[in-house]
Amino acid sequence: MSATATSEAMTVLTGMYAAEAEYLAARGAGAASFEPLAPFFAPDVVLHQAEALPYGGTWRGHEGIERFFVAMSRTWEVFEMLQQDYLAVGVPIVVLTQVKARARATGRELRFPILQTIAVRAGRITEIRPFYWDTAAIADAVAPDVR
Repeated sequence: MSATATSEAMTVLTGMYAAEAEYLAARGAGAASFEPLAPFFAPDVVLHQAEALPYGGTWRGHEGIERFFVAMSRTWEVFEMLQQDYLAVGVPIVVLTQVKARARATGRELRFPILQTIAVRAGRITEIRPFYWDTAAIADAVAPDVR
């Protein structure tokens, strides 16, 4: 990846993460619009989430990404990205994010890392693959106790 392409990709990611943080801080769908996020994603973007997550599965296109953000904001009352380290800035970009989250259904708080590989082409994100260290801990934190 050329220095110009790397700089452009980093600008895209920085902008997307800022828009994502605003969306999630506003409590997501109904309280925030997807429009500020849309320009960062290619029309045919693909997001691959672990199936074990409450928002697991493959999300495609702007409509899919918007539905993902709705599902995520229904799951988490707070989803704060505490620290992001860019481990590789080629193709794909690799980002390690430390997250502090509070589940909407249970109020349980959790801290966890997410490692993401992100492909950026022509100034837009085309593919995202997040890797969670412990999907079972996330599922447990968001699931109400059934007794």
